[in-house]
This record gives sequence, structure tokens and C-alpha cells, in this order.
Amino acid sequence: MPDWEVVNLDSLTYAGNLANTIDVQTNPRYRFVYGSITDKQIVDELVRDVDVVAHFAAETHVDRSIVDAEPFILTNILGTQRIIDACVRHGKRLHHVSTDEVFGSLGPTDAKFNEATAYSPRNPYSATKAASDHLVRAAIDTHGLQATVSNCTNNYGPFLYPEKFLSIAITNLIDGDPIFIHGDGRQVRDWIHAHDHALGVIAIIEKGKIGETYMMGGNSELSVLDTAKALLGVMGLTDNMLEYQKDRPGQDRRYAIDYSKIERELGWRPTRTFEEGLRDMVLWYRKNEAWWRPIRQGSAYREWFKQQFGRVL
Repeated sequence: MPDWEVVNLDSLTYAGNLANTIDVQTNPRYRFVYGSITDKQIVDELVRDVDVVAHFAAETHVDRSIVDAEPFILTNILGTQRIIDACVRHGKRLHHVSTDEVFGSLGPTDAKFNEATAYSPRNPYSATKAASDHLVRAAIDTHGLQATVSNCTNNYGPFLYPEKFLSIAITNLIDGDPIFIHGDGRQVRDWIHAHDHALGVIAIIEKGKIGETYMMGGNSELSVLDTAKALLGVMGLTDNMLEYQKDRPGQDRRYAIDYSKIERELGWRPTRTFEEGLRDMVLWYRKNEAWWRPIRQGSAYREWFKQQFGRVL
């Protein structure tokens, strides 16, 4: 991919931040365009002039979707259809990035999700992502859309907006605040570093078979409680920094992905252990307080935090 040119379309909603791309902003092979994937004209003009569309854009936070599902419907469903329409119209290749949450919840001994797992979304966020997946597959069959789909588990790493579990936990601990645990903390998640996810998407774009779905996981199944304790260990803190809260509605008990297909067919597998990635993530947040501090000090974020956790930062 050294000769790729990248056009980045972003509407810079609350989680968008131009500082995230500071390393590439002056690169002549990179261009930023401000706009929404729901804007038919902008999407059409950009898709017309590219070879491949990698569709990462989405509203992603479950708690926000429970409070107000409309932005998720507009971005995840309507926005995806805008991209599909433009790709069909101009005959362009699409890769659609999705989530393991569309498959619902696994029991402790259930087999991991794979490409044949039935959909069973259990909250507004996962329902809208499921709808977007179905729209892409329908367009493959109906319009001959040249597309692939990937479903990936929980991402972590640098630049993670502090509304996700690990980024909230790290910034809380740096400020002397506790880690908030929903329910009993026994919900199991599979963690994948964002860099490994990006490498998987590149592998699918370069070598994936049109019409196929590929699963990506981190081979790092941990309960939320064990994840929190691992973080405390990295930061040299004890369990008295844990605070339990009422479980949220629609909480899935376990996610886990079988990524054997993409490993077998495309040669991809995660390269970072969770322990390595977590230490790097903590170090990044310690060194980049100038990135996350203004977010936490913003009035909108502070109000959201109060609504979620019942206290003021």
C-alpha cells in the first residue's frame, strides 16, 4: 500500500478530532474532506473519483444509542445506503466494516462467532449495524455490488475517545477517579488492537474475495472485571479503585470471534498480545494528556459523564 492515496471523509461529530490525523495531514497522498456520509452529493462526488471505499464511519456507543437511537439510524443505516448507492452507480469496490455485536450474546461455553453465525442484535447500536450489513449484502445480490464485509471485536489503542471502557478507565485512573464496572463485571469481551484491525482491513481490500465476510478477533477473551484488574496492575493500583454500578439495559454477556477463515485465506492474525497493547495504550495516554484533557473538560462531555456515572468529573 505505499502508493495508495487516501481521501478521508469525516463529519467531525463529538468524537471526531483532526488531531488524530496530525501525522499525515501534510502528506501529499492524504486529503481530508469535511462532510457526512448521509450527504448524497458529497458521497457521490468522492466515490466517483476513487478506486476503493473503506467504510468505517458509524455511531458506535451502546449507551448513547439507548438514550437516542436516531443518530445511529441516520449514520449507520442511511449513511451506509448512500455509500452503497454511489458505489453501485460508479462501479466501485466497497469494504464495509462492522462489529461482532450484531450477533448478540454468547453463553460461557458457546462456540465463538463465525461467518455463519445468525444475527441477533440486542440494542439500538447493534441493530443499526446489523441493518447496514444486510444492506451491503442485499446490494451484492441485487446490484452486483463489488463488496466485502468484516465483523470485528472490541478495538483499543491510542486516540480512543474516552467514552469506551478502557479509555474512560485509563483517564479516570490518571485523575484519581475509579473504574466503573457495570453489573458484576463478568461480561466477556475479546480485545483487538486498532493497528491489527487496520492491517486486517488492508488484507481484505488487497486479497479478499468479493461477496465474502471475514471475522477479526484479538484472541484475548477477558471479563470486564479481569480487564480492569489487568489495567490496575499496569498502572500500579489496587482493587479499591473499582466502583460497581447497576448493569445497563441490553448488556451482552460474552463476545468472542473465530478468525480462522481470514487467517487461513488471507494470512492475517493479530500480532499484539493484550498485555503488550494495554501497556502501550497506558503509556500513550500518559504522554498525550493534551489530547484527552480538553475532551474531559468540555461541558458536553462532563454532562454526559454525569448522566452515565452519576458524578461530576
